[in-house]
Amino acid sequence: MSANLEIANLRKVFNTGKPAVDDVSFTVEAGEIVVLLGPSGCGKTTTLRCVAGLEHPTGGTIRIGDALVSAPERGLLVPPRARNVGMVFQSYAVWPHMTVRQNVAYPLKGRGLSGAEMARKVDAALDLVDLAQYADRPVVQLSGGQMQRVALARSMVYAPRLLLLDEPLSNLDAQLRLRLRDDLRRIIKAAGLTALYVTHDQLEAVVLGDRIGVMQNGKLLQMAPPEEVYNRPADLFVASFTGASNFLPGRLRDRQGEFGTVEVAGGLVMQAWCAQGLAPGAAVTVAIRPENIRLEAVAAENRFETEVVSQRFQGVQTAYALRLGATTVEALATGTTMPHPAGSRVAINIPPQTCWAYPAQ
Repeated sequence: MSANLEIANLRKVFNTGKPAVDDVSFTVEAGEIVVLLGPSGCGKTTTLRCVAGLEHPTGGTIRIGDALVSAPERGLLVPPRARNVGMVFQSYAVWPHMTVRQNVAYPLKGRGLSGAEMARKVDAALDLVDLAQYADRPVVQLSGGQMQRVALARSMVYAPRLLLLDEPLSNLDAQLRLRLRDDLRRIIKAAGLTALYVTHDQLEAVVLGDRIGVMQNGKLLQMAPPEEVYNRPADLFVASFTGASNFLPGRLRDRQGEFGTVEVAGGLVMQAWCAQGLAPGAAVTVAIRPENIRLEAVAAENRFETEVVSQRFQGVQTAYALRLGATTVEALATGTTMPHPAGSRVAINIPPQTCWAYPAQ
């Protein structure tokens, strides 16, 4: 039976003295998939390992369902084997001398099940990951993607209360990664499991997660549904890590609710969504995604004349470098043609809701 996960004020300090996880709190509801996203060293895997019991937290509490499994201040630390969680690692971690069926059945040994009940559970797990036809094949004869499906089936076969996945697709080639990424969410949802998933890949997080938690330097910066993280990043780091690559320095002239008027370098004036706490006169940085800059604009807010500095054909899209005031910005235009040569003039517009002003750094 899947359970909720509750992490409160989690802290982990290694010998260096700098917290690897610094006062992190969030909840994963039963049946929900939450993805922790961030660069290497941000604390996401350490958080996952604390939940699994493979790392001993320095402070805070962890609950799985109604059970308190970690509370260092009280001297409580439930061992990993008693937490009833499943875990899928970066490496396949399959037993090479066993068949697919034997690998998946292994966690069921010693649980007091009859042979028929074990076979039923194994068959159900293999059906779920589309490997029933390979049940009696030696696991070493499978592809990398298939071996990771074996690892997934093995982690689900005993119906854990919580499924933990530590970058399980990172060792697969690009095509396999895309295929298994699209299947993973379906498999986890079909199994009815609560899942905590760790990755550094933004697209992976968006495809898989009901909510995404973005981490940096041990801190949880934002926890929200994918569309909110993507369209309303909490700060400049979240915007940058999730794909914004244009950063315009400026100053906030005035503000009306969530939106304000910003003067950016070169004297251009634009309307932008403003982070909380920004007051008129504040120095700001406006973050914009390349795909949100619309070429060949009609009359609208944030309409500007630009010059094409260069173009890079990328097959189904073209990346343009555009001179905007005193700054060069990148814009993406879909299509297999390049209608705007270098040196030409093109009008653009950037919808105010896709321009995000944050305190200048």
